[in-house]
Amino acid sequence: MTYNPDLLDRSKRHPEKQKNPDRPSGPKPDWIRVKAPTSPIYNETHDIVKKLKLTTVCEEAGCPNIGECWQKRHATFMIMGEVCTRACSFCNVATGKPDALSDMEPTKVAVAVQKMGLKHVVVTSVDRDDLEDGGAAHFVKTIQEIRRLSPDTTVEILTPDFKNKAGATRTVALARPDVFNHNLETVPRLYPTIRPGARYFTSLRVLHEAKEVDGSIFTKSGIMVGLGETKEEVGQVMDDLRAADVDFITIGQYLQPTPKHAAVDRYVHPDEFAEYERMARGKGFLMVSATPLTRSSHHAGEDFEKLKAARAAKA
Repeated sequence: MTYNPDLLDRSKRHPEKQKNPDRPSGPKPDWIRVKAPTSPIYNETHDIVKKLKLTTVCEEAGCPNIGECWQKRHATFMIMGEVCTRACSFCNVATGKPDALSDMEPTKVAVAVQKMGLKHVVVTSVDRDDLEDGGAAHFVKTIQEIRRLSPDTTVEILTPDFKNKAGATRTVALARPDVFNHNLETVPRLYPTIRPGARYFTSLRVLHEAKEVDGSIFTKSGIMVGLGETKEEVGQVMDDLRAADVDFITIGQYLQPTPKHAAVDRYVHPDEFAEYERMARGKGFLMVSATPLTRSSHHAGEDFEKLKAARAAKA
C-alpha cells in the first residue's frame, strides 16, 4: 500500500460529502479537550508505523486519544488499506475505490507489534465490500502472523459487518482472537442517516455468531452518543447486545470530523455517561467503558485484563 497525499484533502477524501451543507457543531466543552501529542515515545511510535508503511485508525479516524495511546506505545492497526467502500456520515476514513490487498501487510503488522513490544494489540479494517469474503482471510492471516512473531501478545480485532459475505464472520472467529469487537455505532433508528450502508440486525448477528463459534472469545461492541438518540434507545441497544451475549460495551461522545459530516446533536455531560455505565452494569455486561473520550480501542490492554478478571470472578 502506498501513502496517498490526496487523502489529506477532505474534498478528495470524502467526495460524496462535498454537496452537503456545512453543519457546525459549536465549541467543544472543556471535558473533551485533549492536549496535542509531543512526547518522544509518541514520535517513536509514529516512526515505526511510517517506516513499515502501515495505516492506523488512530490517524485515519482522527482519534482524540492518539497522544495518550501512542505515548504508551499503543496503536490500533487498520488493515486492508486506507480507503473504505462505505460512506458513513460520522466517519473520517476516506471513501472510494480501494487498492488491491497487500500480501505483506499481515507480516508488517506483526513486525510492528514485535518492535513495539505490545502485550495486547487491536487490529481493525476499512469495509471491503469489493472482496469476495469482505477481507476475512486477511484478518486471519494477520492474527496468525502476530501470534507467530509475538506468541504472548493477545489479539483484539474490530471487524466490519461482512454484509452479504456468507461464512466470513465464522472464518475470522475460528482464528480465535482473544477479543472479537464489532461496533453497532448508533441506535437502529439513526442507521439510515448515520450508517446507511449497514443494517443493525446484521451487526448484532456478527457478534452473536462469533460467540457461537467459541464461547470463550470475549465479544465487544460500542456506540456513539450525541447523535440524537434517546436514553431509552440506548437502553434497548444494551438489551440487544446482552441478548447476543456480548461481554463488553463502550460508549463515547461523537465528535464531528469536518463540517460536511453529521452534526453533533449535543455534547453529553459526564454525569449522563456515568448513568449509562450504571445501566450497563445492571444489565450484566462484564465490562463497561462510558466516558466522553471512550473509544473502542482506548485502554484496550488494561480493559482486557479487567475482562478476564471479571469472568473469573463470575465463574
